[in-house]
Amino acid sequence: MNWGSPEFVIAIIAISTVGWIVNNWIRAKHGYELEDEWGGKTKPKDSGETQRLKAENAALHDKLDSMQDRMVNLERIVTDKGYSLSDEIEALRDRPSPAPTSTDSGTPLNLRQKETR
Repeated sequence: MNWGSPEFVIAIIAISTVGWIVNNWIRAKHGYELEDEWGGKTKPKDSGETQRLKAENAALHDKLDSMQDRMVNLERIVTDKGYSLSDEIEALRDRPSPAPTSTDSGTPLNLRQKETR
């Protein structure tokens, strides 16, 4: 093969052009900016689906921010010194259970008491 032949030069130009076209096609397909011959950038146009996804993403970010604010408030309530879950549970255990009514057919809270029919 003669490295200086016109066929070899044309083959290199063809391979380079095909590679450039494939590269730009892949970049355009995945939404990347395209470069022109002078190094400038061409931004792809936003389709309707892209705009809808951006709006949905913004709404989800707002919802996440509000949930984080709520989480901070809940953590503050739970870790507050005046709040003692174990004391409240013990207070509920110490409270006497109400007398069962005749219409109540559920399981009694006092396990020593048997259900009567």
